[in-house]
Amino acid sequence: MRQPTRNPNALPVYVQLAELLIRDVAAGRILDGERLPPEREMAADLDVSVGTLRKALAELEKKGMLERVQGSGNYVRDAGNDGSVYAMFRLELPEGGGLPRADVLEVDLLPKPVDLPRFGSAQRGSRVRRLRYLNDTMIAVEEIWLDESAGRIEAATLSDSLYRYYQKQLGFWITRAEDRVCVGALPAWTPAHFPKPGGATVGYIERFSWSDRPEPVEFSRTWFDPDRAIYVQRLK
Repeated sequence: MRQPTRNPNALPVYVQLAELLIRDVAAGRILDGERLPPEREMAADLDVSVGTLRKALAELEKKGMLERVQGSGNYVRDAGNDGSVYAMFRLELPEGGGLPRADVLEVDLLPKPVDLPRFGSAQRGSRVRRLRYLNDTMIAVEEIWLDESAGRIEAATLSDSLYRYYQKQLGFWITRAEDRVCVGALPAWTPAHFPKPGGATVGYIERFSWSDRPEPVEFSRTWFDPDRAIYVQRLK
């Protein structure tokens, strides 16, 4: 299990810990009914305080994913991961799981380009470009457009999870999404330190996302390195 990330736009450490465990359960890396290590041992392994770890475990307990047995320990219960901050993030490491995080490259409010698929009702949108990681592995470049009618994304308050940001800062929820997965070329703006250069052929995801409106409020494109990540859709 990896140490949580501490960077300016990271989620709170206890949320990161909870999300890491949720994704490991979903990927089968931690099995239903498995007993977790003792809390002090887990905390030392993750380089966090026991108090922080207990907050993370309390989050899992609220989601029905952890059972505390007095005198025995903490046991995982696979109740599904619908309560995950990253429930709609479908990329995983080849071996499964991995905690998502992101480095923000650009945040701008711009007119929608003519070649952008139609979504929302406004003429402008917030455009976010990011580098995506799973644990410490750089896996993807991403461009997200949020329709201006849904609110404006501010770089100063942006967190690793855009969906959490929408809930906390803009007051709406993403309720469903439609993905189209294919093969495409990395965009020209791909950073030079990405494992593959701009123009290289990689896996490619287009996503439309809806809130409570009839038209989608968000459109995104994610180009991922298939040598480092896989797209996973689990049906339960």
